Amino acid sequence: MGLTRPLPGEYAEGYASYLAGAPEGDPLLLLHAQLEELTTLYAGLSEAQGAYRYAPGKWSLKDLLQHLSDSERIFAYRCLRIGRGDATPLPGFDENAFAAAASAEARSLAALSADFRAARQASLELFRSLPDAAWGQHGTSNGRALTARCVPYICMGHVAHHLAVIRERYLVESK
Repeated sequence: MGLTRPLPGEYAEGYASYLAGAPEGDPLLLLHAQLEELTTLYAGLSEAQGAYRYAPGKWSLKDLLQHLSDSERIFAYRCLRIGRGDATPLPGFDENAFAAAASAEARSLAALSADFRAARQASLELFRSLPDAAWGQHGTSNGRALTARCVPYICMGHVAHHLAVIRERYLVESK
């Protein structure tokens, strides 16, 4: 079984877009490469650029990076619970309430990047530690069914989605 791309029956339709956004290949190597891509992109920004919002009421680039760290931790927690066979339905979270409470603007881009790096590295260690049997465990998160195997791909697809938003709406190019 192992950590392979999930099949359609392993997840609710609500996760399909994030799973589709995850490229083909070794998911652990791709997650690591994505970590390097994101942190390199942010390393090239000034603090003023980090505070940029492409429209009133939208997140700044700092807010977005904090959101990615928060989401990464939540996704990893879901994977841990489901992978350990805990069938307790797991709640969703209000990303806008989290962003408002996080005060990302008070943090430096370097601190926010280091935070994402730590969160992603912790996810990678968790994913490496799970035995093959864990990946097929079924659970429910945010009212939607999924297996533990879906979570690394959701992590990857979620960040890929936001990288596309950064390029399209914030006009920031990856190096």
